[in-house]
Amino acid sequence: MAKSEPLHTEIGDFAVPRHIAIIMDGNGRWAAARGLPRGEGHRRGVEALRRTVRAAGDLGIGFLTIFSFSAENWSRPAAEIRELMGLLRRFIRHDLADLHRRGVRVRIIGEREDLDPDIRRLLEEAEELTRENNRLVLVVAFNYGARQEIARATRRIAAAVAAGDLSIDAITADTLASYLDAPDLPDPDLIIRTSGEQRLSNFLLWQAAYSELVFVPTYWPDFDRAALESAIIEYRRRERRFGGLVARTGS
Repeated sequence: MAKSEPLHTEIGDFAVPRHIAIIMDGNGRWAAARGLPRGEGHRRGVEALRRTVRAAGDLGIGFLTIFSFSAENWSRPAAEIRELMGLLRRFIRHDLADLHRRGVRVRIIGEREDLDPDIRRLLEEAEELTRENNRLVLVVAFNYGARQEIARATRRIAAAVAAGDLSIDAITADTLASYLDAPDLPDPDLIIRTSGEQRLSNFLLWQAAYSELVFVPTYWPDFDRAALESAIIEYRRRERRFGGLVARTGS
């Protein structure tokens, strides 16, 4: 295929995944490879996020989850954290109106209690403004870790048992799932990680039980619609049996 030919012609009439999650990795290495500061890699990563959100909406994907800032990222140098928080503030202030206009609903998962009040207000503002939108749900995993999410769910279950609202015998896998940060969201069909790394890094460990994983060598700032469509094409080649013997049809 010529480079100028859009990959969506290969997707054809196949259904796209209902829910795609992305580990946006490689900003720093992208910058280092070009002799640029890490902050420039993060800024270019925001541009890649804008492209990907637009492409997801155009392709009819229902849910897009992005790993924007992990619970472990607080261990990074203070200057880099300030840069990342500044990018988050600018993204919400400058891009929220466009997301709203495009019919994107923003959802946040992760721990909020210890965040700076202005960051927490911005996240809440994004959710509230876009609450009625239904073209695409953009789930932002911020101050998020999957182990921490499962621990939070376990504490909520323990509190319900202690209050007499839930019996121990009634606790099942479905019960735990219902206490996660966003239990109404479908599990991701496809998880993409950029930069060539091949691990989940504490991202959606519970929800990823039967997700298809696609690892791409592209650093996140270079990720675009063609890369997204290539990952979807790879996803469509997989047989999803969910532990059974027969592949399930559809996405």
